[in-house]
Parts: sequence; structure tokens; C-alpha cells
Amino acid sequence: MKLGLPKESHTGESRVALIPANVARLLKKNVQVLVESNAGNNAGFTDTDYVTAGATIVSREQVLSDADVITVVNAKDEQLAELKAVIKPNQILIGMMDPLAHPENAQAIADAGATAIALELVPRITRAQSMDILSSMATIAGYKAVLLAAHKAPRLFPMMMTAAGTLKPSRAFIMGVGVAGLQACATAKRLGAVVEAYDIRPAAREQIISVGAKPVELDLETENTETKGGYAAEQSDDFLKRQQQAMTNVLAQQDIVITTAAIPGRKAPVLITKAMLDGMKKGTIIVDLAAETGGNCELTEVDKEVVYNGVTILGPSNIPGTAANHASQMYGTNIENLLKLLVDKEGVVNLDFEDEIVKDTVVAHQGEVASARLRDLLGLPSLEPVATAESPEEK
Repeated sequence: MKLGLPKESHTGESRVALIPANVARLLKKNVQVLVESNAGNNAGFTDTDYVTAGATIVSREQVLSDADVITVVNAKDEQLAELKAVIKPNQILIGMMDPLAHPENAQAIADAGATAIALELVPRITRAQSMDILSSMATIAGYKAVLLAAHKAPRLFPMMMTAAGTLKPSRAFIMGVGVAGLQACATAKRLGAVVEAYDIRPAAREQIISVGAKPVELDLETENTETKGGYAAEQSDDFLKRQQQAMTNVLAQQDIVITTAAIPGRKAPVLITKAMLDGMKKGTIIVDLAAETGGNCELTEVDKEVVYNGVTILGPSNIPGTAANHASQMYGTNIENLLKLLVDKEGVVNLDFEDEIVKDTVVAHQGEVASARLRDLLGLPSLEPVATAESPEEK
């Protein structure tokens, strides 16, 4: 099987889907790796690094035409437009496709007759943890969000006792404690801040305490606040309004606020309204990690710095891409572990649709949108069970 690694053409993307260490291990699975020249440069990996690991450096055209499986970081927007124009029937595309928000991306690959695997849909089960790109990238986002806040803040994080007086520690508040939120808690704590955190899921309380933060508890009903997959469930407008009212006093005491609340395939919930900003201290920094899906703060603008009433609101996009080397290392390991599931010892790809991971992540196959969730979003009728498929050379 030939595995293709093209250079990312998605605007602003500096990550690469596989690093040389992944290539070296995949060769043991009888996988030949074709790498576009300079594919890893922005993440700190040279063509020489890939060649030393056993890859073959070729042109972009060769990667896209000769590979049986193509793996990328972002299979959406302009890069998806390019890929769907050249992808061949029976080729397999692996990458992030934003499938729940844009199910039409899966339809585009299905129309080309190719197979698409959307990495955002890796199920939250124990044996899939090593393939979970959302958790990997969220770890980096949570860490970097605190550093962004520290850089912008007019106050230092730790308490300092100096000859010039004692500096009080900053107060940091994390809203939403999934993987990104917990990493933000831990990072802010390490920097010396007094850290508090809130999540609507009752199970999050112990997790908050485990990373050294103090849980903030509001007098709100918390039933039906968590999905089967472990994500926060979408809440009613009434719940959000009561949550905002209860949160106003908490926000008024903070120096740093990191918001991370997101609902897969939906607009991010507004946790901080303009009215709530009016009650916050001047100099407070908000880093909104949900900016790309609408933002948790009412005034967030993607990739812009908004200042309102002395409060600075940052809405960065693609934070993992700002740590491209380590982000690529984590992403590549996720891809490698997925391929180990899909590829047998002879280098043959087998898509076993009885396997929960395969069933959940394959969104296009044999000319059809294969995911039941996406078919529902697209208004398509249900499909008969998909048969196990082998790689093209075995057919």
C-alpha cells in the first residue's frame, strides 16, 4: 500500500500529518510512504529527515495520483476543493473534515467515488484514545491559551514577595473543562495563578480538583448535561440565561478567563454576554477557544483582539498550528495508530465496518455518504450495512 503525505494547502496551516518517526514505524507494516517535497518544513521536519526514515520524496502530483491512501491535517475549504478535483475512485482520504458542521464535505468525496475518514468522529472509547486527534489538539490549545493570556495580561501570574512589595497572584478562571480546559487549569496553576474552573457536567468536579484548581459550583440543575460521548450537551436558552446570571459575580473577580465550551457540529454557546463584560475588571484578558465556532463571548471575533470596557478578548483560530512541531508529533501518532488498525501485516487496507472505530469515522465509501449521522444531517435515507472493503490492489 502506498501512503501519500502532501504539503498542507489549507490557509495558515503549518502542521504536517505524519512526521519522520511515524514513517519509520509504518514501513514495518509494508507501507510505502510518498512525501511531497517540503511537506514538513513548517513543522521543523526536512525532506532529509523523511528520506532517512525511509520515505520517498516526490512531487505533489505524484502524491495525489499514486497514493492509495492520502493523509492530511485539514481536508476542508481550499484543500478539500483541490483534493476532490483530483482524488480517484477507491482512494482513501484521511483528515479533519469538520463533518458535523459541514456534512457536504463527505458528500463531495463520495461523489468522487473515494473513501473518506473524518478524524473528528473517532469514538470516545478506551481503545480509540490513541487515535483521538481532538484530545491531542485540545491539549495543545489549552496550554497555549494560557500563554497567550499571560503575554497579554498587565499582571504577572505568580505571587511575588520582593523588596518593592508583594505582588498578589493573578486569578484565572477556566470555563469548560474538557481536555483543553483541564490543560489550561494545569498550566495556569504551574505559572502560579489562583485557578478556578466551571463545567456544567457534574463529573468534571473531581477532574478540576485533580489538576489543582478549585471547582466553581452554581445553583443550577445539572441533569442531562453530558452526552454519551462525554461532551457537554447543548442546553436550552433558559438554562444559558440562568447560567450567565449566576456567573456574573464570578467573572467580576477574575484577571484571566479561558473559555473552551464547544458542541460538535453546533454553534458555540454564549457564556459571556456584553452585559457581563461591563462588570469585569479593566485589564482582564479573555481567551476564547471557541472563536472558530461562533465564540463563547458575545463580542469575540475570530483572529482579532477586541477591547471592550478595558477587557481584552482574544479569538485565536488554529492554536495547535502555532506549536506545529509538537502538534504534528501528536497528530502523526494518532494517524499511525489508526493505520495500524486498518492495515494488516501485508500492507493491505481492510475496512471492517463491524468495528466501531471504522463504522464511526468512515463518512464516504463506494459513492455514498457512509455515516448514518451525516446522512441524517443531509436528509438522505438510511443505507444497508456496508460490506468489508479491501485496498484497491487486492480487488
